[in-house]
Amino acid sequence: MKSKFLLKLIFLIQFAILNLQFSIVKAQSYKSDSPFAHTYSIVAFDEKTGDMGVAVQSHWFSVGTIVSWGEAGVGVVATQSFVNASFGPRGLEMLKKGMSPQEVVDELIRTDEGREFRQLAVLDSKGRAASFTGKLCIQPAGNIVGKNFSVQANLMSNDKVWHAMAESFKNSKGPLAERMLEALEAAEKAGGDIRGKQSASMLVFRGKSTGKVWEDKLVDLRVDDHPAPLDELKRLLAVHRAYEHMNNGDLAIEKNDMDTAMKEYSAAMKMFPDNLEMKYWTAVALANKGNMNEALPLFREIFKKNKNWKELTPRLLPNGLLKVTPEQVKEILEQ
Repeated sequence: MKSKFLLKLIFLIQFAILNLQFSIVKAQSYKSDSPFAHTYSIVAFDEKTGDMGVAVQSHWFSVGTIVSWGEAGVGVVATQSFVNASFGPRGLEMLKKGMSPQEVVDELIRTDEGREFRQLAVLDSKGRAASFTGKLCIQPAGNIVGKNFSVQANLMSNDKVWHAMAESFKNSKGPLAERMLEALEAAEKAGGDIRGKQSASMLVFRGKSTGKVWEDKLVDLRVDDHPAPLDELKRLLAVHRAYEHMNNGDLAIEKNDMDTAMKEYSAAMKMFPDNLEMKYWTAVALANKGNMNEALPLFREIFKKNKNWKELTPRLLPNGLLKVTPEQVKEILEQ
């Protein structure tokens, strides 16, 4: 009797081991086809502007290239954990066909054999959101859907991370990009990814497409490899805002609106007073307005730090970007 019992026990143990090995092989098959992106992210909508965005941070190289997807007038997608990258473009196509975010999530998950390893969030141009966390995502993992947003995280240091993100977004004010960044910072402050940090990214799109793709993507920032990716993302967002003023100044120059150009260039320079590019075009705008007493000290400072700007200056005359007299040109170049 004992021998039969032992044989049966050995058989059951071997069968259990085989099942475990099969499960591991099956899980690894998803891993081999799916890059890791154990991370935290947010998809969000701005009621005031109609803009939509997705932002993410992870201890993984260039997380933004595989997690974040979006299209103006359509929606945004975050696909993470053991990433099924097809969820991005397929999800956007489904939204274009009129499916709701919940219908998109349900369909993508239903048709994916590796569904329990996935984490997915979808938000449309109306601000509706839906998300999913598979049972086999590395814990702690979870997601919260709220008004105009969804937050999701996996492989975190604790189960407070995604709650901190949700509370941050609900209580924040200002432009969408800054609010999403605050949510990421709240996640990091709450504990973040248990492995640490490496990369981050942010995308913001118009809720209604203009038909001009170059105008419809409002923010596109990536930090692919950095010891403090959120700090770097925050710095880049500030630079982005400053260059929005620079771009507006350039457009004003094209229209010969020197007052607006001066206003925009000055706003940029105040944000980054050590940036020679911003100082230079501020000096040019001042000179074009005839404010040589203000322009010359700026030119002098710029030329002292980098003589290439002096070499550049005469090249602005043929196309009318620098509208000064020959005497004033000479005065500028003497600085």
